[in-house]
Amino acid sequence: MPKPHSEAECLFCKIIQKKIPSKVVYEDEVALAFEDISPQAPTHLLIIPKIHIARLADIEQQDEVTVSHLFSVIRTLAKQYALLEAGFRTVINSGESAGQTVFHLHIHLMGGRRFHWPPG
Repeated sequence: MPKPHSEAECLFCKIIQKKIPSKVVYEDEVALAFEDISPQAPTHLLIIPKIHIARLADIEQQDEVTVSHLFSVIRTLAKQYALLEAGFRTVINSGESAGQTVFHLHIHLMGGRRFHWPPG
């Protein structure tokens, strides 16, 4: 039986494998970005690595290039969605207490509205 949060049961791994449909807005060899199904802003995208990393806390040294690339993708998408000047928010939840519900590292890119602090 697969471990909880394992690659075999991972929703985002299934999206990467095209087993589950999504509205993909960016894809390359390392990363995939798609629209969030429950958007919290006019622009709300998820950027994920194509390798399975369950949580931010699970990043290892060999993952550093991949994780760095995710931030390059964020800049590309922020430019594509005209968010660079007005601003945007990125969020990474790591672990259940932080609100992570899908255990595949993902970065929320949100923009198109004014955000408040603290976020909640």
